[in-house]
Amino acid sequence: EWRAVEGSRYFQSPFLYKENGFKKKEHAQELIGFLSQKQPLTCTVEKIERKKENKNPPLLFNLAELQNVCSKLFKISPDETLRITQELYEKKLVTYPRTDARVLSSAVAKEIYKNIHGLLKYPQALEEAKEVLEMGSYKTIGKTRYVNDKQITDHYAIIPTGQGLNVLGSLSQTAQRVYETIVRRFLCIFYPPAVYQKVNLVTKMEGESFFSSFKVLKEEGYLKIAANSFARKKAGESSKEESGEKGAEEEVSCDEVLLAALQRLKKNDILSVKELGIKEGETSPPKRYNSGSMILAMENAGQLIEDEELRAQIKGSGIGTSATRAEILKKLFHIKYLSLNKKTQIITPTLLGEMVFDVVNCSIRQLLNPELTASWEKGLTYVAEGSITQEEYMDKLEHFVRVRTNQVEASNFQYALRQLFDAAASNYKKTVESKRGGK
Repeated sequence: EWRAVEGSRYFQSPFLYKENGFKKKEHAQELIGFLSQKQPLTCTVEKIERKKENKNPPLLFNLAELQNVCSKLFKISPDETLRITQELYEKKLVTYPRTDARVLSSAVAKEIYKNIHGLLKYPQALEEAKEVLEMGSYKTIGKTRYVNDKQITDHYAIIPTGQGLNVLGSLSQTAQRVYETIVRRFLCIFYPPAVYQKVNLVTKMEGESFFSSFKVLKEEGYLKIAANSFARKKAGESSKEESGEKGAEEEVSCDEVLLAALQRLKKNDILSVKELGIKEGETSPPKRYNSGSMILAMENAGQLIEDEELRAQIKGSGIGTSATRAEILKKLFHIKYLSLNKKTQIITPTLLGEMVFDVVNCSIRQLLNPELTASWEKGLTYVAEGSITQEEYMDKLEHFVRVRTNQVEASNFQYALRQLFDAAASNYKKTVESKRGGK
């Protein structure tokens, strides 16, 4: 991949789209023409970096993370995930579901052998549970990032109890699959990290720099048991999905033969270039939220706050709680502010929802900002600490409500709202017409 770094003839050029592309195709063709003047085409190895990368097993499930994963895997709503997990809990198959923690307590970690041993009666994870017991890694789990008393408020992460397996067969197929998903996430933490061999390569042609990144999976580690029995994947394919991480740059997965060739390269080596090509692409908007990713966004709403002190105030709480977030979403669907595609679990706003947003945005914009919630939470903390009295806090809150209400009563947003409605309605009209045309 070419990049217009310092030294490039296009460095900081207005023709660039970011640093690795052009806004217009003719400028890319011009670059290829310049690089193709000297034949045969060759490049020089400017820099080569080899390193091993460990990818640790992901943290355990809290309710929000489980709802997100189940939305992707099974296309079920957060409300349905909670219902199923509650059923598993009542059947004594898993621990308490309404939790925000993704770790275990030290007390539970000391007794975790019982949970693993109980899974020897679970055919889908029998071999994995047996291997964990043989490895003995559960004995030192208390010293890992998966055990942290400080990160637990009321309940620890959702894990299998190792009990109640005699009733599992009577549950729905989806419930059984949710259970297996919880079991595998649990067993993963007792396995070693997945190990990748990475090679980062920088080559030069006529003063222009090209960057390549390759990686190959050397040791599967936890990835060999991460995928559910009903949806087996190649271990490397699901690594990013399992960890919830995305790479900073595009990497090319390679085989052992290519890796061996890359390992032999050294600085100033001359390589032949087969051809130069243009990769065309279009910018795309961010992906729409699905019901699971919306739950995570609600949980992590505090990350949107720029003020560090306020961000710390709301950290760990976000919008709603693990017990109420699914109900909040359900209510928004019920009152038709949002629309849910039940097949894909994709969430879209309705015209009514957009208008409610526009009304609030025009009248009391602060209500849409998580900073307001954080500042109120900060005030409650001050009351609890005794820095201010309850009366002082309520006076400030009532003052806010009174001032904003008076502003709304004195303002006239009808013209602006009419324009916003017309603009939004035209998009919904197009959507309806396109659906009719497709029938």
